[in-house]
Amino acid sequence: MRTATVKRTTKETDVEVAVDLDGTGKASVDTGIGFLDHMLDLLARHSRIDMTIRAKGDLHIDQHHTAEDVGITLGQAVRKALGDMKGIGRYADVHLPMDETLTRVALDISGRPFLVFRVAFARGKIGTFDTELVREWFQAFAMNAGLTLHVETLYGDNDHHISESCFKGLARALRTAVAIDPRTRDEIPSTKGSLGG
Repeated sequence: MRTATVKRTTKETDVEVAVDLDGTGKASVDTGIGFLDHMLDLLARHSRIDMTIRAKGDLHIDQHHTAEDVGITLGQAVRKALGDMKGIGRYADVHLPMDETLTRVALDISGRPFLVFRVAFARGKIGTFDTELVREWFQAFAMNAGLTLHVETLYGDNDHHISESCFKGLARALRTAVAIDPRTRDEIPSTKGSLGG
């Protein structure tokens, strides 16, 4: 079973995440941030990774700590659920259209985390959500999941669509990269014989 549960408690947030990499995309998400809940729900749906995410944070200050810590905790849960990584596809890329927006996402479950994030927003907020927190979430997730992750919006006008295309693109790439290839089920997909450094 490729499942994991991770809890993270600080003076700023209390986060608990459970994932099943071989799920059906079921999501139960409550972060206290409506827009982030929406993004995480579609991340689960399109990756086919079951996710339960509960977060309580210092939202009276702002949404930064909660968004970042949810990214950290979800990343740790995905990495833990991957286990020894035998048989995974490892690499994936997708061009994700969302109406007028097109975003490219490419990733490598390398164990060597790195983020390239070339995404521009026209406004500072989507509703009450700070658009700069989209990058913060991706940074936290990539570093803790051990992903080399490249996200680039090639064009787009609507900030909601841009954000959604980033999360959906990540979802579809994860779906392919974490899937087990039956031809290499007992092999770690690396010439070094290991992933993670």
